[in-house]
Amino acid sequence: MYAPERHQAILATARAEGRAEVAGLARTFDVTPETIRRDLSVLERHGLVRRVHGGAIPVERLRSEPAVAVREGMLSDEKRRIAAAALREIPDAGTIVLDAGTTTLRLAEILPTDRELQVVTNSLPIAALLAERPTVTVHFVGGAVRGRTLASVGPWAERALADIHADIVFLGANGITPDHGATTPDLGEAAVKRALARAARRVVLLADHTKVGRSDFARIVGLDDVDLFITDSGIDADLAAELESVDLTVVQA
Repeated sequence: MYAPERHQAILATARAEGRAEVAGLARTFDVTPETIRRDLSVLERHGLVRRVHGGAIPVERLRSEPAVAVREGMLSDEKRRIAAAALREIPDAGTIVLDAGTTTLRLAEILPTDRELQVVTNSLPIAALLAERPTVTVHFVGGAVRGRTLASVGPWAERALADIHADIVFLGANGITPDHGATTPDLGEAAVKRALARAARRVVLLADHTKVGRSDFARIVGLDDVDLFITDSGIDADLAAELESVDLTVVQA
């Protein structure tokens, strides 16, 4: 395969999967990681991708935050595996906090029906899903609903969360790096996510492997504030090792 053909194939992979990873591409094209890094540099010079640690992200993904309906169909198998692993962290009884997001929605779908739980959430889809379950008491966090994510944000939400002390929070993020911690594109959502994290004794971060190595505009929390990170087995081994080097426990589902 000639280099221009490989460039097009790499770009197609990045657009389909939301990220192009050096290690995986080197195996796919049977070339060295250094060759892939050069390929990604060429694509970046043409304005087609943005280099991140371990790979690159297509610029389309950086220009806009996908809506819930779009994200629902992305990496669905990985999100189901992450949710199944997170299920093991659910207490037999007590209060859990579910952040807005498609992976936390997968977790809400499989919450056990044989135990009494109180669920605090700022997600309209999660609140609607759980509202009719007899063993679940839903506490919906009010505020302005952000249409792109269907999450309540703003001062009302932050004030309500200040009075809560839950057992565990399942938090989502758009980017995760050792230096910048968990990040998201929107400042309002970042503020509410921080309040969600402060509202629980234990913080469990849920995110698929494409979020690792990426840093977004607004910081949520540092990784020292996270007790457990659950991702999928597609995570780059070097990136996983970097996260673990800052004493973050990483579970690969």
